[in-house]
Amino acid sequence: MPLTADRKKQFRTIGHQLNPIVTVAGNGLSEGVVQELNRALDDHELIKVKLAIADREERKEVVAQLQELPHVELVQEVGKIVLLYRPNKKANPKLSNLHR
Repeated sequence: MPLTADRKKQFRTIGHQLNPIVTVAGNGLSEGVVQELNRALDDHELIKVKLAIADREERKEVVAQLQELPHVELVQEVGKIVLLYRPNKKANPKLSNLHR
């Protein structure tokens, strides 16, 4: 289910204080990066991802690949930083960025 505008606004407010957890570099979305993204999304639900890719078209391609991950919603994309959300019904309140 797509996020509503109000929910995205709420997530952007929370995301403003977050630091990037995962960095995607020149190798793109390798298997290790995808595993780390899944772990981070399971733990935190809302994460920032830094795209350390110089070419704008390559960054757009990586963002499209990120959106294809299961149940991942793109909340915001600003420059080389992407804010991603994936709900977790069994989220640990101590780790989740939404339940603090």
